[in-house]
Amino acid sequence: MPSREDILAFIAREREAAAQAGAALPDKIGKREIARAFGIRGDDKILLKKILKELELEGEIQRSRKGLHEKGALPQIVLADITTRDRDGDLIAVPVEWDEALGPLPRIAIFAPRKARVGGPPAAGVGDRALVRVTPLRETGGPAYSGRVVKLLSRAVKRILGVFREDLRHGGGRIVPVDKKMRDKEYRIAEADRGEARDGDLVSVETLSRGRLGQPIAKVRERLGSMNSEKAISLIAINTHSIPDLFRPDTIEASEAAKPARMEAEGFRREDWRSLPLLTIDPPDAKDHDDAVHAAPDDAPDNPEGFIVTVAIADVSYYVRPGSALDKEALDRGNSVYFPDRVVPMLPERISNDLCSLRQGEDRPALACRMRLGKDGHKLDHSFHRVMMRSAAKLSYQQAQDAIDGRPDDTARPLLDEALKPLWRAYEATKIARTKRSPLDLDLPERKILLKADGTVDRVLTPPRLDAHKVIEEFMILANVAAAETLEAEKSHLIYRAHDEPSVEKLNALSEFLATIGIKLAKGQVLKPMQFNEILAKVRGTEHENVVNEIVLRTQAQAEYVAENYGHFGLHLRRYAHFTSPIRRYADLIVHRALVRALDLGPGGLPEMGREHLAEIAARISAAERRAMAAERETTDRLIATFLAEKIGASFEGRIAGATHAGLFVKLSDTGADGFIPAASIGDDYFRFDEAHHALIGARTGATYQLGDQVTVKLVEAAPFAGALRFEMLSEGKARAGRASALKTKGAKASRARPSARTSRRRTRA
Repeated sequence: MPSREDILAFIAREREAAAQAGAALPDKIGKREIARAFGIRGDDKILLKKILKELELEGEIQRSRKGLHEKGALPQIVLADITTRDRDGDLIAVPVEWDEALGPLPRIAIFAPRKARVGGPPAAGVGDRALVRVTPLRETGGPAYSGRVVKLLSRAVKRILGVFREDLRHGGGRIVPVDKKMRDKEYRIAEADRGEARDGDLVSVETLSRGRLGQPIAKVRERLGSMNSEKAISLIAINTHSIPDLFRPDTIEASEAAKPARMEAEGFRREDWRSLPLLTIDPPDAKDHDDAVHAAPDDAPDNPEGFIVTVAIADVSYYVRPGSALDKEALDRGNSVYFPDRVVPMLPERISNDLCSLRQGEDRPALACRMRLGKDGHKLDHSFHRVMMRSAAKLSYQQAQDAIDGRPDDTARPLLDEALKPLWRAYEATKIARTKRSPLDLDLPERKILLKADGTVDRVLTPPRLDAHKVIEEFMILANVAAAETLEAEKSHLIYRAHDEPSVEKLNALSEFLATIGIKLAKGQVLKPMQFNEILAKVRGTEHENVVNEIVLRTQAQAEYVAENYGHFGLHLRRYAHFTSPIRRYADLIVHRALVRALDLGPGGLPEMGREHLAEIAARISAAERRAMAAERETTDRLIATFLAEKIGASFEGRIAGATHAGLFVKLSDTGADGFIPAASIGDDYFRFDEAHHALIGARTGATYQLGDQVTVKLVEAAPFAGALRFEMLSEGKARAGRASALKTKGAKASRARPSARTSRRRTRA
């Protein structure tokens, strides 16, 4: 029987060998592979399983659908930022995405030539972002990995975004950076370098040298607009996150030159589906319509009371060919980014809002998935078709829902019996299969900011979750699954949408908390979505409902794009790919191309591409998705902080959304705004942080403020640029007997630290 050290060394060697061999991803390392390597047979496998479980519980290794690996190990291909040089002048990088629960941020020593090769790609430098192939290093005290740059994604740009403040006495002015990390640092602007900037303008500056007294000097490169307009706030996020918002000239030229698709072109003839009454159902303000649906009873004798459901998706792959100007810029963008006042699209409007928008009554090319469902919602079979379609009608979610609820308007009334009711009947069948599958059932309300005509915030609301939303969502999921199944059956490489199971550390933390409210969950237990749903059902309608939902949400991993499938935990699906939105997601465009090639459906198919190349693309678009999420979240925070800045001193109802050593985070009920309450400002007690209970507890009184508690707060400070709010607690803490004395024995930590910067919660996206 190998020792624990032998097992850890074997896992590390296998990963390192895969990296050195140039594999995009290592073969899965699990109990079977370890047993084979060490010749373990029979009952000894039980002992091996016990050793692996102990290593996992102690945090030495992690288990996921990707196999066993060392705690905190990076994948072979990682998106990294090159941040500095070491004493020897070698570049040092860190991963863009890292879960702090896995340990300290790992450093990567970049192997790079000192000078760029003539005719080759430019050499990487400090400030660049790149795809890096990493290999673990066994030396201690230095970087954990060595790495080689696979692809340089962006060059360092010494530009800073800030607000220009005019100096009327001496001329010129100063720049106050909008980046929260640089709030204490200002830059001097000479009169000759201010350009057209006026007091209060949002500007982009380039840093120059330092002045005689050490104050940094900068030059205004671009005036982006007045900060008095909320529209400038999305510009902050666009510039801060380097989101490309202006299309390159060759991209625009290619989009304007595109011609509408014909029934027959380039030796391929599309199927004519223009008589099929497909419907588009979207938000009322949608400008592009890339999916349409249809349902009808299946009259086949082998499927009594079954349905035929059709999902038709705009054929973006026909217009955006691999290697073209449109394709290259779409990959750079990765996805569309949505702000309250604007959309930064992945593709130019000529493509997204015109040629690939499934407009009512107009011929449009599409890639369609036709699925046969049994009366229990189980998918019997499916097929893909490249078609020409004509949308029968454009409806909003509310229009469709009102029609089903007996309030059809003039547009929906003619469609009710022949189109809408069959869709709802098919959806009722899919609910049976969904219940049996039991995906994770978390209710995640989305806040929506409505702007006035002048660009200022009108109100913040949480739109209702309608059955119409669920109908479209369920059919899109079915089509995504069908796409992944088809490509696997055709032995085609593809990009999967994957979602890992929760880490052992997070499950253990969940177990500790549930124990405090009387729910038993054994540590180390492997949970399925169904078990999470059972936990949520136990607390539904109780005082613990909100806090348990919050903690279950935080237990989940982040969804990502990968070339090597490991399943989708949240949806409880073995294989899943994004197929239904190629207008706004590059991953879907890859899947469309793969289907076109695998099924011989004409031009625009995926070129010969290995799994390693797809792994690089998956890493890039996963990073683009994180970038978009961060930009959208920060813009929302800044808009709401600006909206509330005029309400200093007002009281609000909210709920505790986080508890830390430094204080409490509170989410307001009406706007969803997040703000911070320093522990030092709460009452006249000395509060300590109880990690197991996710609470601050008064050392003297036992007064408790716990995650999920309903509270009343007063707004005392708003910082619009930072998107930060500070509250004062008005509610008394809950009296919970025995807590204060229990803290003394459990060694809870004092919470009189200075308030930390605002943090945001990471949410999974299916």
